[in-house]
Amino acid sequence: MQILSEQELERRKDREELMKLGIDPYPAETFPINVTAEDIHRNYENRKNDYKNISIAGRLMSRRIMGSASFAEIQDATGRLQIYIRRDDICKGEDKSFYNTVFKKLLGIGDFIGVKGYIFTTQTGEISLHVTELKILSKSVKPLPVVKRDDQGNIYDGFTDPELRYRQRYVDLTVNPEVKQVFLIRSKIITNMRSYFDDRGWLEVETPILQQVHGGAAARPFNTHHNTLDMPLYLRIANELYLKRLIVGGFDGVYEFGKMFRNEGMDRTHNPEFTSLEIYVAYKDYVWMMEMVEDLLEKVTQSIHGTTTVSFGQNEINFAGPYRRLTMFESIKEYAGVDVSEMDEEDLRKVCRDLSIEIDDSMGKGKLIDEIFGAKVEDHLIQPTYIIDYPVEMTPLAKKHRSKPGLVERFELFVNGKEIANAYSELNDPIDQRERFEEQLKLAARGDDEAMAMDEDFLRSLEYGMPPTSGLGIGIDRLTMLLTNKSTIQEVLFFPQMRPEKKIKLATDEDFVELGIPLALVAVIRELNIHTIEQLKEYDVNKLFNDVCGRRKKMKLDVPNPTKEEVEAWLAS
Repeated sequence: MQILSEQELERRKDREELMKLGIDPYPAETFPINVTAEDIHRNYENRKNDYKNISIAGRLMSRRIMGSASFAEIQDATGRLQIYIRRDDICKGEDKSFYNTVFKKLLGIGDFIGVKGYIFTTQTGEISLHVTELKILSKSVKPLPVVKRDDQGNIYDGFTDPELRYRQRYVDLTVNPEVKQVFLIRSKIITNMRSYFDDRGWLEVETPILQQVHGGAAARPFNTHHNTLDMPLYLRIANELYLKRLIVGGFDGVYEFGKMFRNEGMDRTHNPEFTSLEIYVAYKDYVWMMEMVEDLLEKVTQSIHGTTTVSFGQNEINFAGPYRRLTMFESIKEYAGVDVSEMDEEDLRKVCRDLSIEIDDSMGKGKLIDEIFGAKVEDHLIQPTYIIDYPVEMTPLAKKHRSKPGLVERFELFVNGKEIANAYSELNDPIDQRERFEEQLKLAARGDDEAMAMDEDFLRSLEYGMPPTSGLGIGIDRLTMLLTNKSTIQEVLFFPQMRPEKKIKLATDEDFVELGIPLALVAVIRELNIHTIEQLKEYDVNKLFNDVCGRRKKMKLDVPNPTKEEVEAWLAS
């Protein structure tokens, strides 16, 4: 059962009244639009003759009714525009009910309308649309939250609860239009990156989201099942192994913007599904990739902000290269004060215990080093910093270092204490790759549910030969956070993953009776649209007393009115 507020009930009545008047509150035909609010505000003063036959549509966001004329505001995708409506302009004949009844009484804030007319400037200097024609395009039967602003535009009573904003993003975007800017920047980031890659001749591709083997990263997958093939499948945790297959197939450079899915924790920087950019370029190594990433991020930041420096919290971050480079071991020695370069697994466990880092028996050498790094190093890496040359145990898909035994040619880019990019000189030796996968299987047997699986088809592709290749992954969500000064990943996702909404517990007749309400009056309570104990408790005692007595009389029930003291007792129970 849907519980409706008093306003929602009134709006449904308004919808019915419109239909009785022969007005379809949801017309099907196209409404012609030839301008936007932003265009009018930007260009009207210099091109006044171009704004005499305007047709625009949007949400009704405010109105000031002044007898036979009114001012209102509509909001389209680009901003707000004041409109001026005179009764005689939209009601050409003797019948003035479209203004007196429809506009003044049956339209509400949040309704979509289409208006035609001409632009003028009011005596107070406000650019406005003088309406000559108005059409209802969509009736809103749920009221928008009221957001109050002062004369300077500062919000002091806004729709700010994160739980509601993320769950009802459609409302958030409507009443907090500044939120749109985050997603416009996000789109520009992807567009700029795509242009950068396309200009260099690299091909944008698509790879499977449902995969038989979860590979390409150390993460726990989401499991599903294909009924027709009767086989288990996984939502991809990475697209790396498929993109490398395309390098084997003869493409010199391939990239993909895609959703990844990892069945792991959620916090301010992690969402179970996220967007990643992965790119692989043949005949390159990780040194070349570091230089490319510096150039890419410098150009993207400059294009979006007009500078390479962005503010994030208390920090000013400069994306202009070159970036500082530290090896994994150097960074741990600098910030944790311990040299782990020659330690075995038992030594690393002792370091973790000494540093009060929580570990478990499933963790091998690579995981232990990663735990130390995460606990003691990451937070110090504010300016863009490359952490390079990882232990081989940490990176099953990277090529062994050309001059440093026991390490691989890998870097991660850290900014503001978080990793936003990961890259390798890709491992293309099929024998070495098989051995690395076998080591991962041993870790899985120890209980590491993030260990990689054996992918025989990928190994087969390497056996046909893959040229020297460098690969890169960039987290689009985290990069967007940095370039929009947002501290939580939920702010840069239209629809972040949320827990299920709590279901409203509807009160039974017995629940109302337990409060002292006579069973014969429970029907009256329900007629007042009270269906939960919480709704009842929110009532003012005087209003509830009057409403119950009035509705009982209207329903002609053979039961006495309650006393005011009895109604007070209901609310106090």
